Amino acid sequence: MATLRDLEYLTAIEQHKHFGRAAEACFVSQPTLSGQLMKLEQQLGLQLVERHRRNVMLTPAGEKLVQDARKVLQASRDFELAAKALLDPLAGDLHVGLIPTLAPYLLPHIMSDLNKSLPKVNFFLVENKTTVLLKQLDEGKLDLLILPYLNDMDKFEHYHLFNEPLLLAAPSDHLLSNKPALSLADLHHQQILTLEDGHCLKDQAMGYCFAAGANEDKRFQGTSLETLRHMVASGMGITLLPALAAEDHLNNDDISYTRFIEPQPYRAISLVIRPNYSRIECVRAIVASIRTSINHLNLYS
Repeated sequence: MATLRDLEYLTAIEQHKHFGRAAEACFVSQPTLSGQLMKLEQQLGLQLVERHRRNVMLTPAGEKLVQDARKVLQASRDFELAAKALLDPLAGDLHVGLIPTLAPYLLPHIMSDLNKSLPKVNFFLVENKTTVLLKQLDEGKLDLLILPYLNDMDKFEHYHLFNEPLLLAAPSDHLLSNKPALSLADLHHQQILTLEDGHCLKDQAMGYCFAAGANEDKRFQGTSLETLRHMVASGMGITLLPALAAEDHLNNDDISYTRFIEPQPYRAISLVIRPNYSRIECVRAIVASIRTSINHLNLYS
């Protein structure tokens, strides 16, 4: 009969495509992992792994079974979490994923309050792009995500935290910088600097810009919001930046940050979890703490 450890070895092979790296990830020796997988194959009467000199890969049968293996492993982890939650629902390790266009600007405002309100929770923070975080959440490697909620995330449950306005960042001598407030119509025919593909903020910001008749500036795509900020400061163009990212730079002489009149462009920041996640009491406490922290910032003022 396959054990949980056998399933861990199988998923490690699928992930690393290498016996040595898979064994290292599972904290066992390579012969132990290889031998146990061979024993599993004999028990099932199926070849699960194709063995080559330099790498390994799963057979079609292995590819099908590794999906079930992940579900079983996740169910086992959920069982353990549920048991720990019965002892103290507001204690234990919690792995949180955030995107690069949010993490450095949001975390300074929320972590102090979270640590005070949940002193027994150990927060482990992971920063990555949305697609990677969603995959890790689905696989149980992360407990929750804090990021802009998008329509294609409907397989997950989410709690709305706050709406973050998007501001126009433009060189101080730009024509749009002289306006006390802007409407989206002011972006008509403007060229907008954007992030590179893979950042959900790019799609959200350009959605507003395209609707207003603006165009993407194809000369440059930034890898981060700080890169975009420096491009604007050097007079290379204009862009939309989230309010939290602009907060500490409002007095910059080279860049003007201007709000839009209603309806303001914004991104909806949410806390996202797997359906039926066991630590729901802890989730609700986190949601309440973040909402309180953000309300004190007055993002729309």
